[in-house]
Amino acid sequence: MTSRSSLSSHLQRVFDARSIEEIWRLHVARMEAYGLPQLLYVFTRFRTANSFGKIDDILVLSNHPQEYLDAYFYSGLCLQAPMLKWAASNDGPQSWRLIAERAQAPDLTPAEREIMALNARWGVTAGYTIGFRDISVRAKGGIGLSVPPGKTQDDADAIWAEFGDEIVTINNVTHLRITVMPYASSRRALTPRQRETLEWVGEGKTTQDIATIMGLTPATVEKHLRLAREALDVDTTAQAVLKASFQNQIFIQSTHA
Repeated sequence: MTSRSSLSSHLQRVFDARSIEEIWRLHVARMEAYGLPQLLYVFTRFRTANSFGKIDDILVLSNHPQEYLDAYFYSGLCLQAPMLKWAASNDGPQSWRLIAERAQAPDLTPAEREIMALNARWGVTAGYTIGFRDISVRAKGGIGLSVPPGKTQDDADAIWAEFGDEIVTINNVTHLRITVMPYASSRRALTPRQRETLEWVGEGKTTQDIATIMGLTPATVEKHLRLAREALDVDTTAQAVLKASFQNQIFIQSTHA
Protein backbone atom coordinates (compact mmCIF):
# COMPACT_ATOMS: atom_id res chain seq x y z
CA MET A 1 0.00 0.00 0.00
CA THR A 2 2.76 2.46 0.95
CA SER A 3 6.49 2.90 0.69
CA ARG A 4 8.64 4.30 3.45
CA SER A 5 9.08 7.52 1.49
CA SER A 6 5.30 7.79 1.00
CA LEU A 7 4.70 7.41 4.74
CA SER A 8 7.43 9.93 5.54
CA SER A 9 5.95 12.40 3.05
CA HIS A 10 2.49 12.05 4.56
CA LEU A 11 3.74 12.60 8.11
CA GLN A 12 5.63 15.68 6.98
CA ARG A 13 2.42 17.10 5.50
CA VAL A 14 0.68 16.46 8.81
CA PHE A 15 3.45 18.32 10.67
CA ASP A 16 3.28 21.20 8.18
CA ALA A 17 -0.53 21.55 8.37
CA ARG A 18 -1.73 24.87 9.79
CA SER A 19 -5.16 23.91 11.11
CA ILE A 20 -7.13 21.02 12.53
CA GLU A 21 -9.28 21.04 9.39
CA GLU A 22 -6.23 20.57 7.18
CA ILE A 23 -4.84 17.80 9.38
CA TRP A 24 -8.20 16.06 9.35
CA ARG A 25 -8.53 16.20 5.56
CA LEU A 26 -5.11 14.58 5.22
CA HIS A 27 -6.02 11.92 7.75
CA VAL A 28 -9.36 11.00 6.19
CA ALA A 29 -7.75 10.61 2.78
CA ARG A 30 -4.94 8.47 4.18
CA MET A 31 -7.23 6.15 6.13
CA GLU A 32 -9.53 5.80 3.12
CA ALA A 33 -6.53 4.60 1.12
CA TYR A 34 -6.15 1.75 3.60
CA GLY A 35 -9.81 0.78 3.18
CA LEU A 36 -10.99 2.50 6.38
CA PRO A 37 -13.15 5.35 5.06
CA GLN A 38 -15.36 6.00 8.10
CA LEU A 39 -13.76 7.84 11.01
CA LEU A 40 -14.88 9.21 14.36
CA TYR A 41 -12.27 10.99 16.50
CA VAL A 42 -12.99 12.36 19.97
CA PHE A 43 -10.75 14.19 22.43
CA THR A 44 -11.43 15.77 25.81
CA ARG A 45 -9.32 17.64 28.34
CA PHE A 46 -12.14 17.65 30.88
CA ARG A 47 -12.35 13.99 31.91
CA THR A 48 -13.13 13.10 35.51
CA ALA A 49 -13.55 9.76 37.22
CA ASN A 50 -17.21 9.64 36.16
CA SER A 51 -17.46 11.85 33.10
CA PHE A 52 -15.84 13.02 29.88
CA GLY A 53 -17.04 16.55 30.61
CA LYS A 54 -19.72 18.40 28.71
CA ILE A 55 -20.49 17.05 25.25
CA ASP A 56 -20.03 20.61 23.92
CA ASP A 57 -16.44 20.66 25.22
CA ILE A 58 -15.37 17.44 23.49
CA LEU A 59 -13.53 17.88 20.22
CA VAL A 60 -15.27 15.71 17.62
CA LEU A 61 -13.96 15.11 14.11
CA SER A 62 -15.80 12.77 11.79
CA ASN A 63 -16.87 12.14 8.23
CA HIS A 64 -19.94 10.16 9.28
CA PRO A 65 -23.29 11.70 8.27
CA GLN A 66 -24.55 14.33 10.69
CA GLU A 67 -27.74 12.33 11.30
CA TYR A 68 -25.68 9.41 12.55
CA LEU A 69 -23.51 11.66 14.74
CA ASP A 70 -26.59 13.28 16.24
CA ALA A 71 -28.09 9.92 17.14
CA TYR A 72 -24.88 8.26 18.30
CA PHE A 73 -22.68 10.98 19.76
CA TYR A 74 -24.50 14.23 20.47
CA SER A 75 -27.40 12.40 22.11
CA GLY A 76 -24.95 11.08 24.70
CA LEU A 77 -25.76 7.49 23.72
CA CYS A 78 -22.10 6.93 22.81
CA LEU A 79 -21.14 7.04 26.49
CA GLN A 80 -22.58 3.51 26.77
CA ALA A 81 -20.82 2.22 23.64
CA PRO A 82 -18.52 -0.78 24.26
CA MET A 83 -15.66 0.60 22.14
CA LEU A 84 -15.77 4.08 23.66
CA LYS A 85 -15.72 2.53 27.12
CA TRP A 86 -12.74 0.45 26.06
CA ALA A 87 -10.85 3.45 24.66
CA ALA A 88 -11.51 5.42 27.84
CA SER A 89 -9.47 2.94 29.86
CA ASN A 90 -6.97 1.58 27.34
CA ASP A 91 -4.27 2.64 24.93
CA GLY A 92 -3.53 1.19 21.52
CA PRO A 93 -5.70 -0.63 18.96
CA GLN A 94 -8.62 -2.96 19.60
CA SER A 95 -10.61 -5.01 17.10
CA TRP A 96 -14.36 -4.53 17.03
CA ARG A 97 -14.72 -8.27 17.61
CA LEU A 98 -15.08 -7.05 21.16
CA ILE A 99 -18.53 -5.77 20.19
CA ALA A 100 -19.63 -9.17 18.93
CA GLU A 101 -18.43 -10.71 22.18
CA ARG A 102 -20.27 -8.08 24.19
CA ALA A 103 -23.45 -8.69 22.15
CA GLN A 104 -23.57 -12.23 23.51
CA ALA A 105 -23.31 -11.13 27.13
CA PRO A 106 -26.36 -11.88 29.30
CA ASP A 107 -26.15 -8.47 31.00
CA LEU A 108 -26.32 -6.41 27.78
CA THR A 109 -28.00 -3.12 28.66
CA PRO A 110 -30.88 -1.50 26.73
CA ALA A 111 -28.54 1.35 25.77
CA GLU A 112 -26.00 -1.09 24.37
CA ARG A 113 -28.73 -2.83 22.36
CA GLU A 114 -29.81 0.55 21.01
CA ILE A 115 -26.24 1.40 20.02
CA MET A 116 -25.74 -1.89 18.22
CA ALA A 117 -29.02 -1.52 16.36
CA LEU A 118 -28.12 2.05 15.38
CA ASN A 119 -24.69 1.02 14.10
CA ALA A 120 -26.21 -1.85 12.15
CA ARG A 121 -28.65 0.54 10.43
CA TRP A 122 -25.78 2.79 9.38
CA GLY A 123 -23.39 0.00 8.46
CA VAL A 124 -20.89 0.90 11.19
CA THR A 125 -20.24 -2.65 12.31
CA ALA A 126 -16.64 -3.62 11.56
CA GLY A 127 -13.37 -1.87 12.25
CA TYR A 128 -10.87 -0.92 14.92
CA THR A 129 -10.66 1.57 17.76
CA ILE A 130 -7.43 3.20 18.89
CA GLY A 131 -7.10 4.66 22.37
CA PHE A 132 -4.45 7.37 22.63
CA ARG A 133 -2.02 7.78 25.50
CA ASP A 134 -2.15 11.27 27.00
CA ILE A 135 0.05 12.61 29.76
CA SER A 136 -2.74 14.45 31.59
CA VAL A 137 -5.17 12.49 33.74
CA ARG A 138 -7.88 14.87 32.51
CA ALA A 139 -7.17 14.26 28.82
CA LYS A 140 -8.23 11.31 26.70
CA GLY A 141 -8.60 10.73 22.99
CA GLY A 142 -9.65 7.90 20.75
CA ILE A 143 -10.64 7.15 17.18
CA GLY A 144 -12.92 4.61 15.56
CA LEU A 145 -12.00 3.50 12.04
CA SER A 146 -14.52 1.38 10.18
CA VAL A 147 -14.65 -0.43 6.87
CA PRO A 148 -17.43 0.39 4.39
CA PRO A 149 -20.95 -1.03 4.88
CA GLY A 150 -21.09 -4.58 3.61
CA LYS A 151 -17.54 -5.38 4.70
CA THR A 152 -16.95 -7.67 7.67
CA GLN A 153 -14.65 -7.76 10.66
CA ASP A 154 -12.59 -10.34 8.78
CA ASP A 155 -11.98 -7.65 6.14
CA ALA A 156 -10.96 -5.16 8.82
CA ASP A 157 -8.67 -7.69 10.47
CA ALA A 158 -7.01 -8.43 7.14
CA ILE A 159 -6.23 -4.73 6.70
CA TRP A 160 -4.85 -4.59 10.20
CA ALA A 161 -2.70 -7.69 9.74
CA GLU A 162 -0.93 -6.02 6.82
CA PHE A 163 -0.89 -2.34 7.80
CA GLY A 164 -1.86 -2.17 11.46
CA ASP A 165 1.47 -0.88 12.81
CA GLU A 166 1.60 1.81 10.13
CA ILE A 167 -2.01 2.83 10.76
CA VAL A 168 -1.40 3.14 14.50
CA THR A 169 1.71 5.25 13.93
CA ILE A 170 -0.13 7.64 11.61
CA ASN A 171 -3.05 7.95 14.02
CA ASN A 172 -0.77 8.62 16.99
CA VAL A 173 1.10 11.36 15.12
CA THR A 174 -2.17 12.87 13.87
CA HIS A 175 -3.59 12.86 17.40
CA LEU A 176 -0.52 14.61 18.78
CA ARG A 177 -0.72 17.28 16.09
CA ILE A 178 -4.43 17.85 16.64
CA THR A 179 -4.02 18.29 20.39
CA VAL A 180 -1.55 21.17 20.01
CA MET A 181 -3.72 23.06 17.51
CA PRO A 182 -6.21 25.76 18.54
CA TYR A 183 -9.83 24.69 18.66
CA ALA A 184 -13.06 26.12 19.99
CA SER A 185 -16.03 24.38 21.52
CA SER A 186 -19.31 24.14 19.67
CA ARG A 187 -20.24 27.60 21.03
CA ARG A 188 -17.79 30.03 19.42
CA ALA A 189 -14.12 30.91 19.21
CA LEU A 190 -12.61 33.77 21.16
CA THR A 191 -11.97 37.06 19.40
CA PRO A 192 -8.41 38.47 19.34
CA ARG A 193 -9.32 41.02 22.05
CA GLN A 194 -10.86 38.33 24.26
CA ARG A 195 -7.77 36.15 23.85
CA GLU A 196 -5.45 39.03 24.71
CA THR A 197 -7.33 40.03 27.84
CA LEU A 198 -7.35 36.42 29.06
CA GLU A 199 -3.62 36.15 28.38
CA TRP A 200 -2.93 39.20 30.52
CA VAL A 201 -5.12 37.77 33.31
CA GLY A 202 -3.07 34.59 33.03
CA GLU A 203 0.04 36.73 33.48
CA GLY A 204 -1.38 37.99 36.77
CA LYS A 205 -2.40 41.46 35.61
CA THR A 206 -5.32 43.34 37.14
CA THR A 207 -8.15 44.87 35.15
CA GLN A 208 -6.53 48.29 35.53
CA ASP A 209 -3.17 46.90 34.42
CA ILE A 210 -4.76 45.34 31.33
CA ALA A 211 -6.60 48.56 30.50
CA THR A 212 -3.32 50.49 30.58
CA ILE A 213 -1.43 47.87 28.54
CA MET A 214 -4.13 47.56 25.88
CA GLY A 215 -5.10 51.21 25.80
CA LEU A 216 -8.69 50.49 26.85
CA THR A 217 -10.97 51.54 29.67
CA PRO A 218 -11.41 49.13 32.60
CA ALA A 219 -15.08 48.80 31.61
CA THR A 220 -14.09 47.64 28.11
CA VAL A 221 -11.65 45.12 29.57
CA GLU A 222 -14.44 43.79 31.79
CA LYS A 223 -16.69 43.52 28.74
CA HIS A 224 -14.10 41.45 26.86
CA LEU A 225 -13.69 39.18 29.88
CA ARG A 226 -17.46 38.76 30.24
CA LEU A 227 -17.84 37.86 26.57
CA ALA A 228 -14.92 35.43 26.86
CA ARG A 229 -16.64 33.70 29.79
CA GLU A 230 -19.84 33.45 27.76
CA ALA A 231 -18.02 32.08 24.72
CA LEU A 232 -16.29 29.45 26.85
CA ASP A 233 -19.44 28.68 28.89
CA VAL A 234 -17.79 29.17 32.28
CA ASP A 235 -18.66 31.18 35.37
CA THR A 236 -15.36 32.77 36.38
CA THR A 237 -12.44 34.40 34.60
CA ALA A 238 -10.05 31.91 36.18
CA GLN A 239 -12.05 29.09 34.61
CA ALA A 240 -11.98 30.95 31.30
CA VAL A 241 -8.18 31.20 31.37
CA LEU A 242 -7.86 27.49 32.15
CA LYS A 243 -10.34 26.38 29.50
CA ALA A 244 -8.94 28.67 26.81
CA SER A 245 -5.48 27.30 27.61
CA PHE A 246 -6.75 23.72 27.36
CA GLN A 247 -8.23 24.54 23.95
CA ASN A 248 -4.99 26.19 22.79
CA GLN A 249 -6.86 29.44 22.20
CA ILE A 250 -4.41 31.60 24.17
CA PHE A 251 -0.60 31.87 24.42
CA ILE A 252 -0.24 30.56 20.87
CA GLN A 253 1.70 31.61 17.84
CA SER A 254 -0.21 32.50 14.70
CA THR A 255 -0.99 29.46 12.57
CA HIS A 256 -1.09 31.56 9.41
CA ALA A 257 1.77 31.49 6.93
